[in-house]
Amino acid sequence: MRFSRALRFPRSFLSPLAAVAPAARDAVAGVTCLALVLAPVAAQAQSGERTQVVRDAEIEKLLMDYSTPVLKAAGIRVSAVKVILIQNPTFNAFVANGQKIFVNTGALIESRSPNEIIGVLAHESGHIAGGHLARLHQQIANAKILSVVGMLAGAGALAGSAGGRVGQGGVGAGGVLAGSQELVRRNLLSYQRSEEQAADQAAVRYLTATGQSAKGLLDTMKRMDDNSLFRTSGLDPYVLSHPLPKERMAALEQLAKKSPAYDAKDSAALVARHELMRAKLSGFTERPETVMRRYPPSDRSVAARYARAIMAYRTARSSQAVTLMDELLREQPKNPYFWEMKGQALLESGRAREAIAPLRQAVALTPSSALIRAMLGRAMVASGDPGVVDQAIRELSNATQREPELADAFRDLSTAYARKGDIGMAELAASQYYFARGEWDQAATQATRAKAKLKPNSPAWLRADDILAYQPERPPGK
Repeated sequence: MRFSRALRFPRSFLSPLAAVAPAARDAVAGVTCLALVLAPVAAQAQSGERTQVVRDAEIEKLLMDYSTPVLKAAGIRVSAVKVILIQNPTFNAFVANGQKIFVNTGALIESRSPNEIIGVLAHESGHIAGGHLARLHQQIANAKILSVVGMLAGAGALAGSAGGRVGQGGVGAGGVLAGSQELVRRNLLSYQRSEEQAADQAAVRYLTATGQSAKGLLDTMKRMDDNSLFRTSGLDPYVLSHPLPKERMAALEQLAKKSPAYDAKDSAALVARHELMRAKLSGFTERPETVMRRYPPSDRSVAARYARAIMAYRTARSSQAVTLMDELLREQPKNPYFWEMKGQALLESGRAREAIAPLRQAVALTPSSALIRAMLGRAMVASGDPGVVDQAIRELSNATQREPELADAFRDLSTAYARKGDIGMAELAASQYYFARGEWDQAATQATRAKAKLKPNSPAWLRADDILAYQPERPPGK
């Protein structure tokens, strides 16, 4: 498992609310703080707060296995959708940037069954299939118009109200403006509530079509209702972006129980994978005492031992972590992620040469994983063995071709090329490293250096030229 450096979300990840003119944005501020689907990214991006993205081959594969049948039932091209894991302890998921589904680590850790997460993913797929984000952009555009109308009405009221004095037959401009802004806000919130209900209904259809129960989605709604974050007693339902949890549960329950798949159960194999995912996230993201409460030494399940092995690795007890992983590998020698975890524990405790063999085994068992190939390449580079430099370049090149956003893999690739004496390719890889991080000026500097050393019009030279030709979107005023 890898945690990104603290990254700011690019502008394309922002809520459409970020594009609203200041007066209109003030009028719909309630949407930003209440919207489940968009607020987490929007609030963090607009405030400048940095958010960590978690990358893990095992968890990403499981989430895509959960999503694929649902996406197909929704008529969505599977390859166009990406599920992204956010380090956040709250139970939440949302859609942003069209076809990206964001899931909080807290949702996965707290989920009690695969069906709960599948239900959440089905709901988010409903937003994608329904084009809700695209239509929200239009609603925001409408909000701009309404806001301008409100401001004009306020100006008119000011002109015709005896200097704006209230109580002398005139209407205060502030009252008109406030009223128009409240109308804008309620219109947008009403729109979002209807979209949430539509996504719920779509989720049940997709789950039924794939022979899966909607009970997990109902359980999630119940949890939301029990959670103080979603307690809504005394609140005006018209200033909420989502239907009240009890209302959603009633509507969902009626629809879900009509499905012939309502009593369907998750397979034992899927439950086992789900428990390993929860254990892995707990081991990597929670405090040691929390991990031990969840997985005490008396618990001899595979998931519990996995969590304790990861916790040992995190607390600088790498030898114990490796011993525990060897025990698990004796039981499941074909599990690529157990081999990966052993390799990571060795690599990050300074035993890079020893890490190569288990990571090679992991790659052999799951050759399509760019993340594991990148880790193998890193181990080869870190080993300092000149005999594996060419192999490191092959693995890292394979990984970055599959996933060009793997910045650290480009950094390792640059090191490998430099050790081989190929400075042009080393500078190109360094340029791609900075480009993947969004550091455009440094990327351009390295690309310029690379072009001077690479053969003109060669594939590598053209890649450097493409980087130089790229025009990044700059924040306003810069």
